[in-house]
Amino acid sequence: MPTLSIIVPAFDEAANIADALQALAPFRQRGAEVIVVDGGSRDRTAELARPHADRMLIAARGRGAQMNAGAGIARGEVLLFLHADTRLPPDADRLVLRALAGANAWGRFDVRIEGRSPLLALVAALMNWRSRLTGIATGDQAMFASRKIFADAGGFPEIPLMEDIALSRRLKRIARPTCLATRVTTSGRRWERHGVVRTMLMMWRLRLAFFLGADPAALARRYGYVER
Repeated sequence: MPTLSIIVPAFDEAANIADALQALAPFRQRGAEVIVVDGGSRDRTAELARPHADRMLIAARGRGAQMNAGAGIARGEVLLFLHADTRLPPDADRLVLRALAGANAWGRFDVRIEGRSPLLALVAALMNWRSRLTGIATGDQAMFASRKIFADAGGFPEIPLMEDIALSRRLKRIARPTCLATRVTTSGRRWERHGVVRTMLMMWRLRLAFFLGADPAALARRYGYVER
């Protein structure tokens, strides 16, 4: 079986990072490698993450840059990119390795969004449906790929937003994705902080603007990204 590297980009996640990484302990026990890439956090993220990771490094802030840095030192033949606020199902490693054992070379999970609002179930259903229809995956869906196809696609573009969409486009030109119906669970904090409907509409507008050629840096500012 190929080996698996789980790459976790993090920034100011001190409140959650230890729990997130402890949830990955069973995968480490079965041979997966966990790499945390901190984007220069202003809190104790790096300190708290280090005891729970096989490898820990600091990289330029930005998920694309951080995930590329993690992929660059990964030992695994399969790379799984996991947001710090997303949890994998218990058998995720086996599902991914089995999925990539055949002709498939990359893919993602379906997602469930955890939170108080009942609308989050609708948001997740729309995300999963859109992903199956278009072949475009988002970071919340725990994208995974063989090391080879990731390299052939040039890795994540190092842009401040939409790096997952852009990589999906590149990967689609090489191979169709596999869509695992088993769900990862991601936090609904982003939607609930700004309002579920408002956030959903904003993300649709940003994605449309990106597909029409808008500058990712300008979209990131509209999203609320503040450069340091």
